[in-house]
Amino acid sequence: MKPTLDWLGDFVDLPTSDPEEIAAALDSLGLKVESWEPIQQRFSGVVIGRVLEVSPHPDADKVRLTRVDVGGEVLDIVCGAWNFSEGAVVPVAVPGAVLQGDLAIGERAIRGVTSYGMICSEQELEVGEDATGIMVLDDDYPDAANRIGQPFESLLPVGDVVFDIEITSNRPDAMSVYGIARELAAYYDVPLRQPDFPLDVYNDEATTTVTILDEVACPRFVGREVHGITVGASPHRMRARLIAAGVRPINNVVDASNYAMIEFGHPTHAFDRDRLGDTIVVRRADESEEVITLDGVTRTLQTTDIVVADAERPVALAGIMGGADTEVSDDTDSALIEAAYWEPPSVLLTSKRFDLRSEASARFERGMDPEACRHAADRVAELLVAHAGATIGGVVDSYPAPPTPAVIELPMSEIERLLGVTVESTQATDLLTRLGFGVEGSDPLTVTVPTRRPDVGRPADLVEEIARLYGFENIPGRLRMGNGQGLPVAERRLRKLRSVMVGAGYHEALNFSFIGTADLDRLGLPDGDAARNGIRVLNPLRQEEGVMRTTMLPGLLRAASLNVSRRVEDIQIFEIGKVFLPGSGKLPDQPDRLGFVAAGVRTAGWDRRKSGYDVYDATGLWETIAAAMDLPEPAVQPVQRAPFHPGRAAAVTIGGDIVGTVGEVDPAVASAMGLDGRVIAGEIDVAPLVIDRGPWVFSVPSQYPPQIFDLAFEVDEGVPAAKILDAINDTAGDMLERLEVFDVYAGESLGEGRKSIAVNLTLRAPDRTLSDEETAPLRRSIVAAVESATGGELRGSL
Repeated sequence: MKPTLDWLGDFVDLPTSDPEEIAAALDSLGLKVESWEPIQQRFSGVVIGRVLEVSPHPDADKVRLTRVDVGGEVLDIVCGAWNFSEGAVVPVAVPGAVLQGDLAIGERAIRGVTSYGMICSEQELEVGEDATGIMVLDDDYPDAANRIGQPFESLLPVGDVVFDIEITSNRPDAMSVYGIARELAAYYDVPLRQPDFPLDVYNDEATTTVTILDEVACPRFVGREVHGITVGASPHRMRARLIAAGVRPINNVVDASNYAMIEFGHPTHAFDRDRLGDTIVVRRADESEEVITLDGVTRTLQTTDIVVADAERPVALAGIMGGADTEVSDDTDSALIEAAYWEPPSVLLTSKRFDLRSEASARFERGMDPEACRHAADRVAELLVAHAGATIGGVVDSYPAPPTPAVIELPMSEIERLLGVTVESTQATDLLTRLGFGVEGSDPLTVTVPTRRPDVGRPADLVEEIARLYGFENIPGRLRMGNGQGLPVAERRLRKLRSVMVGAGYHEALNFSFIGTADLDRLGLPDGDAARNGIRVLNPLRQEEGVMRTTMLPGLLRAASLNVSRRVEDIQIFEIGKVFLPGSGKLPDQPDRLGFVAAGVRTAGWDRRKSGYDVYDATGLWETIAAAMDLPEPAVQPVQRAPFHPGRAAAVTIGGDIVGTVGEVDPAVASAMGLDGRVIAGEIDVAPLVIDRGPWVFSVPSQYPPQIFDLAFEVDEGVPAAKILDAINDTAGDMLERLEVFDVYAGESLGEGRKSIAVNLTLRAPDRTLSDEETAPLRRSIVAAVESATGGELRGSL
């Protein structure tokens, strides 16, 4: 939304013209000002002049000679425009003037005649887009005839500023100049000038008939007839305001509709009555019915679309765009100004399906005020009377079921409960009244909500309205009193989990909760995989993201690919978030998952060289998580599951229960995601990681030296290292302090189908130094247990 300060001044006299202060006021009201920019004139030395004489050039057919009164002197000026005659009041760049910042105007000979200056067009002065002729001021600025010789900029708003304001989706009432002026009037507690619509006296019965077949889709339809229209250009002031608001001027009929929409918020549409006829039907479209919209596109409709139709066919997509068959043209003489209320979900659904966004749809999607329809149509008609020579015809207002304004009871205790400050009922009444709410009573307050505020539906919403004017800066910040027990266990452990991931070198990512079916295809998931049973979004922001995510991996792999394309060599990212799975109730199951991805080349450090990632980095990360989170009986076991590499993936378990999968990503999947080389990934359920496992127990470290030794076992290639580790853990007992696999070897010396797994053991007693005689039987027991469990044999000797 881009109102100008001058336009706001039509409705409210602000106590300041400082744009910084006004922007701060709007920010505190919840209307975020993205930026503001002064509307500066890039010319100097331009005055108001009157053309006294016009005569042919003696030696040129395309230019004329003029004598122009510029106040105190008359200048001879050669001019190539033909859209004016003697007596015209025009802007004149006198010798010494500067246009467009650096274009100096002086005396110049044109085909033997000296021209002393230049009569200017809108485009040359950068105050408009018209370059077809000079700017004639008589109609747009009648007072200019009394100001000959004065600076031309004196006709323009002095010190005007355009604000770029972000309007959130819940505030359709603020999507207009008047709506923003209303907010500022409430903030500064100054009067708001109510719009005057003198056309209320023109209440003749219209010849147009309106039939509403779907009163839910269209609760109100207003049609105002206007006749005797002369289509042409709008006044300069109107065009300048539209341009500042980001709307391109077209002609006085279209501009009137756009101007009224920007000014008061409610979209309207002008139909050519000769093309439309006298019959209007508001209905749902028939299946496969077609309409050609103003952009020239033929659109095939569905029964969910709302249309405005004549007696035979659709003539407009309701609330979105008019039809080409009934649009206003240069030959239009009579028009019907339509102002209606359209059901927001229907407009949103049709707009999304056709990927057709308009200023009108952006407003109707949020919810307009049905009470504003008549005023909107009358404002457009008023502008057409003033600027298109129109006369007023009849009006049709079909309003079968006017809404009843919502009434909310607001206990005064609720204000203090939510804001933490005491607000007297008289002050709360004053603040709400300034915002346009009807207030009765003292405690509770009985508040009537204006129909323009669909976002206010409960006491908390009213408290927020009070806070906006009370001033958030006047609400002291303080800590809430609690029971002193601190964060819940699950939250503490979740924070620890994040710290573990960051400590392992991973950066936290945050992805959207939407994915597409193409993402699941790229993961290579089989048809029966549960992750393919995603919940579809009815109105996705993008068609490529039309499913709630069932796995964390697509977003993380896309993020990794994006980093690779930006030439990031070492990528380690993780995300903790929800996935959405079909559940037994109305809502989906929403378990939390930890996902991680690492790709590229690991950065070299003092303790390692540059290297890629492999499956052992994935399983090692799980071991780090398990140790830091003190998980009972953590383990890994081989698994084959898309999108992981067969033979290089593992299911991670806690106490024998599978809680996730880690490993290398299948090369075909990585390639489909735009990643080269080995990529590791994992997805683990968070719930078993953060449950309360009792208090942490401190163990006094032993001060006695350990016994450290290696064992290597030759086993079949299908035997997992976990079997060896489990056998050692079960046998070694409390003396085993540390155990890790440090080498896996397969080669010709072992024979086909065989491999060697070497482990490193650390034994230590808490109260004594272990002797070889004491540990020798334990070593033999460990070897026997491993050989029995795996069918392998010890390499070498004890």
